[in-house]
Amino acid sequence: MKSIILVLMGSLMFSCGNDENEDLIPITENETLNFSDVLSINFENLPNYSNQSVPNYINRDNTTFGNDITDEGATLGRVLFYDNQLSVDNSIACASCHKQTFAFGDNMQASSGVNGVTGRHSMRLVNARFSTENHFFWDERASNLETQTTMPIQDHIEMGFSGNDGDPNFNDLISKLENIEYYPALFNFAFGSEEISEARIQNALAQFVRSIQSFDSKYDAGRILAINDGQPFQNFTNEENLGKQLFLQPPVFNNQGARIAGGIGCAGCHQAPEFSIDPNSLNNGVIGSINSTIPDLIVTRSPSLRDVIKTDGTANGQFMHIGVSTNLNTVLSHYNSIILAGNNNLDPRLSPNGIGQQLNLTQVERDAIIAFIATLAGNEIYTNDKWSSPFIP
Repeated sequence: MKSIILVLMGSLMFSCGNDENEDLIPITENETLNFSDVLSINFENLPNYSNQSVPNYINRDNTTFGNDITDEGATLGRVLFYDNQLSVDNSIACASCHKQTFAFGDNMQASSGVNGVTGRHSMRLVNARFSTENHFFWDERASNLETQTTMPIQDHIEMGFSGNDGDPNFNDLISKLENIEYYPALFNFAFGSEEISEARIQNALAQFVRSIQSFDSKYDAGRILAINDGQPFQNFTNEENLGKQLFLQPPVFNNQGARIAGGIGCAGCHQAPEFSIDPNSLNNGVIGSINSTIPDLIVTRSPSLRDVIKTDGTANGQFMHIGVSTNLNTVLSHYNSIILAGNNNLDPRLSPNGIGQQLNLTQVERDAIIAFIATLAGNEIYTNDKWSSPFIP
């Protein structure tokens, strides 16, 4: 039977068999394989990834069948996520573009890769699990999170293992990982054997990303005491409750597409209480490109609106796929007056009666909506060590 030998911070542990749930037992000192000079992970007491508390009003979950989160798998995923050696020149990790400081998004308009910059702004990964939508990337080209995780690795610009134009291919990455001392043992720890494969890399990375959750916001403190989302929250200010009402209620338009009553209908696409994207959403009217003059009409997805800004109102990077601004007023101005020209993929909810919506937002309404969106920000997401780099500087 295959065995695993793991040591961290001087602790020596041994597990017989392939059962990942089997207890670890001490082994003798002469069998030591010690990673404590590389990784600051306590394998005797792993962080809780698999059994985190999730509010009972959260129901959407895109976990792929057969890849539920385990502490061991997410621990391996964390190492992979932060390891620059997953790029061809050891300069870029997943975490280079998805930074904990910014709710696992980027503070740059376009993210740097090994051969240039990305064509779209890097999407925040916080609460990626809690959505009915199981496709990933702005254009939904990945059929699930597992598939998504290795596509940047195989991109010529991002991490470089494309197999094209002189790039090494993914098998070269696997060979590279097989020769890094900690990976065979970590794959054994997570999956019961030392085999390293793309499927296992995908599963581990997806487990870690799905573990990144944020439910300690002011919104959650209010929602747990409320009968439903629409009820005024006891812990909200009048302004925040007004913003919530505007966010949740659909607008009423006249024949010219102008709002005459109701809210502004954000929840039609950004569904509460997860604030995730409706899988049936089409383009939101933003059709620009970062590196091209060609309109980008196929963007139909967005990240959760949770932690789009911090509690103090500062942005977690730029908004939209083109990183247009860090000011929510800019976003509201876009939705306030939708332009139809040149967009045959616009979501029909933004074009009542075939006319681009005119919300006619007042400054009071703008301020209220921004105040409400700030209530969706947590705190732990930015500081919890279990989502931070495991590598010792």
